[in-house]
Amino acid sequence: MGDILTLVAALMWAIYCLLLKRMNSNYSTLFITRKVFFYGILTLLPFFFFYPLQTDITILFQPLVIANLLFLGVIASMLCYIMWTLAVKRLGVVCAANYIYVVPLVTLITSAVVIDERITLIALIGCAFILGGVYLAER
Repeated sequence: MGDILTLVAALMWAIYCLLLKRMNSNYSTLFITRKVFFYGILTLLPFFFFYPLQTDITILFQPLVIANLLFLGVIASMLCYIMWTLAVKRLGVVCAANYIYVVPLVTLITSAVVIDERITLIALIGCAFILGGVYLAER
């Protein structure tokens, strides 16, 4: 089941990128991002009828939770979607998609800086493979 979900996720991402390529020539980046969020929320809402929220609602009003939700909503979602749409518009779908493979490298460096995680030899070898693959894909 996990393999099927992974393949479906990759297929949906490819479809999203192709639709984004078509929309970029006709609509602004903010309009596209707003539509992505709107339809994402719209398709998520029916799940609450089948799986209602099972938590104490007062937790959502704690300052730390509000700060985390704002970070996830504004920076980790909205700004990232805007930057992705701009990257696809400027670089093209294929070129921009190649740079997705750099995400684990950024994660590795960020975890070393922020939470003092140790960088292992295997991780460095993986980084070399990532950078080599992105380089070869760009040629």
